[in-house]
Amino acid sequence: MKKPVLVIMAAGMGSRYGGLKQIDPVDEQGHIIIDFSIFDAKRAGFEKVIFIIKKEDEKDFREAIGERIAKVIDVAYVYQDLHHIPEGFEVPQERVKPWGTAHAVLSCKGEIDGPFAVINADDYYGREAFQKIYDYLQSHEDDGKYRYAMVGYHLENTLTENGHVARGICEVNDRGELVSVTERTRIEKKEQGAAYTEDEGATWVDLPLGTIVSMNMWGFTAGFLGEIEKGFAAFLEKGLKENPLKCEYFLPTVVSSLLHEDRAAVAVLTTADKWYGVTYKEDKPVVENAIRSFKKSGLYPEKLWGDES
Repeated sequence: MKKPVLVIMAAGMGSRYGGLKQIDPVDEQGHIIIDFSIFDAKRAGFEKVIFIIKKEDEKDFREAIGERIAKVIDVAYVYQDLHHIPEGFEVPQERVKPWGTAHAVLSCKGEIDGPFAVINADDYYGREAFQKIYDYLQSHEDDGKYRYAMVGYHLENTLTENGHVARGICEVNDRGELVSVTERTRIEKKEQGAAYTEDEGATWVDLPLGTIVSMNMWGFTAGFLGEIEKGFAAFLEKGLKENPLKCEYFLPTVVSSLLHEDRAAVAVLTTADKWYGVTYKEDKPVVENAIRSFKKSGLYPEKLWGDES
């Protein structure tokens, strides 16, 4: 069996941060969240990382992240390009938004020929998550179904005090397998737990603490790329009619379709680790404090990459 590789979706980093050079370090050594993800991934057993970036960000990305990481792990780059779409379709003239996470991963076609894990560039997932997904990918192969995995977090461990978040709410069966993922784009922390709204806050629906949510940490076998490609034309056919400037092709959409057709099983690997991320500028001190405490406890060294940091 081929060794799993790690795919990091970073094509949105430039737009979110106003240019890669403005990425804020989260410790005194200048590390950013991606450094900790790769450190945890390497410790779990991953030996190669594929960065999905925008072609125009490549120089900045290599300077800010890639050259440092390339000294400790095998690095490859692929480019998410708005114009990489099937024949017969055209990009709407005013469209600037990328086509979503499934299209991003499709950019890796040609670079992946075995199992792989996918994460967001700017989320802190925790050591346990990387170990669990690596071990799963190392020990499971497709049989009568695709054998995928997803790391599931407890909702209360993924909320911010500073506003709302988007999370995939998961239904899990008694075998610990994913039944469905429903994207809720506005979830907020409340006095008694959490709730989501779909009408700009006019009404709220409670979400129990302990609800399992997806943070876009998936484990797939190589055949998943073919499934993304097969579904992309149908997505464009519908999306370009209904919402041509903003429609997005998401990983959970492809997974849900395969679950519905009973062609895939997704093991939900739950973790008690806490998610950290800078959704709002007020989140940054929280992340810095967490990293400081992790280092103090010995989870990470002061300098992740020795003298390179």
